[in-house]
This record gives sequence, structure tokens and C-alpha cells, in this order.
Amino acid sequence: MTEVEAKKPQESLQDRLAQVVELLQRHRLVEDLTHRQEGPHHDRVEGLVHRQNLTELQRKLDDLHSADVAYILEALPLEDRLTIWQLVKADRDGDILLEVSDAVRETLLADMEDHEILAAAKEMDADELADLASELPRDVVHELMETLDAQQRERVRSALSYEEEQVGALMDFEMVTIREDVSLEVVLRYLRRLKELPGHTDKLFVVDYDGVLKGVLSIKRLLVNDPEKQVAEVMANDPVSFHPDEDAYDAAQAFERYDLISAPVVDKNGKLIGRLTIDEMVDLIREESESEVLNMAGLREEEDIFASVWKSVRNRWAWLAVNLITAFMASRVIGLFEGSIEKLVALAALMPIVAGIGGNSGNQTITMIVRAMALDQVSTGNTSRLIRKELGVALINGLVWGGVIGVVAYGLYDSWSLGVVMTAAMTLNLLLAALMGVLIPMTLMRMGRDPAMGASVMITAVTDSGGFFIFLGLASLFLL
Repeated sequence: MTEVEAKKPQESLQDRLAQVVELLQRHRLVEDLTHRQEGPHHDRVEGLVHRQNLTELQRKLDDLHSADVAYILEALPLEDRLTIWQLVKADRDGDILLEVSDAVRETLLADMEDHEILAAAKEMDADELADLASELPRDVVHELMETLDAQQRERVRSALSYEEEQVGALMDFEMVTIREDVSLEVVLRYLRRLKELPGHTDKLFVVDYDGVLKGVLSIKRLLVNDPEKQVAEVMANDPVSFHPDEDAYDAAQAFERYDLISAPVVDKNGKLIGRLTIDEMVDLIREESESEVLNMAGLREEEDIFASVWKSVRNRWAWLAVNLITAFMASRVIGLFEGSIEKLVALAALMPIVAGIGGNSGNQTITMIVRAMALDQVSTGNTSRLIRKELGVALINGLVWGGVIGVVAYGLYDSWSLGVVMTAAMTLNLLLAALMGVLIPMTLMRMGRDPAMGASVMITAVTDSGGFFIFLGLASLFLL
């Protein structure tokens, strides 16, 4: 029975978190009460209670999967997080460090001694070490490399030679290779002699004597075919494969498209050098999605939800400063029409509606375009078509919802001309939002920037200033 299978399936992550939090609170409460009591055996009683509570908490953690412990660590304030981290058994440190987010991992590593980090790292594979190396102290990395054998050291260096977003940085070196000129029975006997198969092994890689990939043999084909058949008769000759310098996100899309569990990584000469597995691809897709959400909000990096105030301020200030400038520009636009607003107070009540609907529509457009870019569905050849489509959607929405708010404005202020201006302003601002919703991410991409970076902040600035200017300008021309 595996670690995951041993867990109670009816317990959700939230249930497990609640149980740990309850144990922590009980521990603190009992410890506080014991600390207040006086008596000749006070220290002994306090120590006994302390150990008893922590033992119960540790027993609960031992029953949890490493991924669940990581989830709990991320959901706790720093003090509680470090209390839990101290209770985790040392042989699980490496697995949990790989599961937590970068921001939380930083706080855990800061609480560990060098020898503890070294012990945790020794249990990791080469690709996992490469993923963690940039966050470890330099002297720890140097000492760790000295403890590795020549093959492991070379694998770590190979993985570190690639950029974070390249396939080579994510590839796994643990895999099973076979020859094409042997029978399936020989392959089966060979597999039985292995202690265990590498994780996510759904296929074996067929190579020649020089290590060049010739094909793949799925475990399913191996099991259902006649054992007397040769590997060459059963293997797939044209597997989906990747080069180490390819974009990792493109590989993740291929995994999704072709329902892959693992895939070979080959060099320019076709030599098998590693493999990609579904767990790495799922993690990559999740991280990319989280990064996109953060970028659209103007956050520069992943932030620990329980990070210090100063660290959070440093992560958020840049785009808030940009937003302040754009908000000031919007206020100046309003200032240009102070006379109009004084003459017709209704304008002050209605203009936030125009800006707000425009901002929402622009964010919808940007979300669709950024998603299409992530899926490589947008190219220079279809840009104009996309713009025409989004403008068409904006025109219909503007006329429909602008007409609705125009009728409402007429009902409230008994002015049909105000209703018409409201409809026209809404329509024009939605058209502006659609146009900028396409152009902003495309411009960022052509500049070599993340198309989602601050897109939400920029579209809001455009639709606020533009909406105010359009509405107040039309009102000044036709109502006053």
C-alpha cells in the first residue's frame, strides 16, 4: 500500500489542516496554563505536557502525505509553520521542500542548519537537486556536489546548464532503456531483476548501442503481446520527443494534447539523455497559471501569504505607483470638465458606470487574448481578425447595455438626451476597451515582456481616463 493509498480518502485537505491547527491551539493553551501554575514539580509537569502535545502533533504529521504537509505549511503563519517544520521527520525534509512554493521554501531553508539541508538534498535525484540548487547556500551546494558520484554530478551540472523555462532543466535522468533486438520475454526478466521502476514509467526507451533513441515500448504492449516477439516488432517507431533547449511550456502543451505520461528527451544527434514526466508538466502548468494571475495584478513575484509586511510592500509597490499615476491622470481628465459637472450634477453620478463597465469589458478581452497567446493561437496573421471580432462584440454589448443604462438615466433624470449620451459613451468606451485589450498584451509580447504583466492595471487606466473623457466630452457638447 502506497503512502497516498494509506490516507483516509474521506478527509479533505481542509479537514487535515483544521486538525493540525486545532492541535497547535490546544498545545499552546495547555502550555500556557501549565506555565502559569506554581509548584515543586512545575518544570517536570510542563516538560511532560509539552512533549505529550508535540508527540500527538507529530503523529498526525507522520500520517500525512508529503504534499499534504506542504499544503499545511503554506497555510500557516510563520511561527506555526516553523513549529510544524521542526516536527517533520528529517528523512521527509527533501520531499516536502520540493512540494512547497518558492516563497515558503525560503522560510523553511532559513530555519535549517547547513547539515540538515545537506542531509535533505542527498535524498534527491539530479533533476530535483538542480531545481533546488539556486536557493541553497553556495557552500552547501559545493559540499553536496563533492558527495555525489561522477554520474550524478554530471547530471546535476547538465540540468543546471539550461534556463529555468527549458526542457533540459526539468528532465528526469531515471529511466529504463532496452535494445530492439531482444525478445519481450528477455525484457520482462530484466524488469523483474530491478528493485523498482522509476516513477511514472509507462514506457521503456529503445536505444541502439550508441544510445540513440530508436523508439519506445509501452508497458501495455509489453504485457499483452507474445513474449517470443522481438522488441522491434512491437515498439512505436515515431514517439513524441523533445530537445533539451525547447521551451518547457510548449512541452507541457504537447503532454496535454497527446495525453502523455512520459516522453524522451534527445540531443541534436538523437541520443537519449533524459525524459519528461507528467508530474513535472502538471507543476509547470500550475506555476505558469499562478504566475499569469500574479502578473495581471501587477505582482512581481510569488508572495508568501504570511510574508512580512515589508516584503509584501516591496513586492507590490511598483504597479501601485503606476496605478497612482494613472489615477491622477484620470482625475485630471475629470478636472477638465469641472464646469460641466457643476452645471449638471447627474454627470458625477453616472460617469463611474461608464468607466467601470469599460474596465470589466477590457479585462475580459485581455484575459481571452493572454490565454490564446499562452496556447500559441495568436499570430501576426490573425491580429486584425481578432481586433475586428472584439470590436464587433464590444459594439453589440455597448448598444445593448448602453441602451439599458440610457433608459435608466432617462427614468432617473427625465432627460432623453442624457440617456442618448450615456448609450453613446458606453458604446465608445467598450470599443476603446476592446481595442486596447488586444493591443496591450500584443505590444508587451513584441517588446519581449510577459503579455500578462500589469495588463489589468493598464486596461483599467485606459478605460477610466478614456471613459471619463468620452462621457464628459459628449455631455459638454450635447447637453450644456
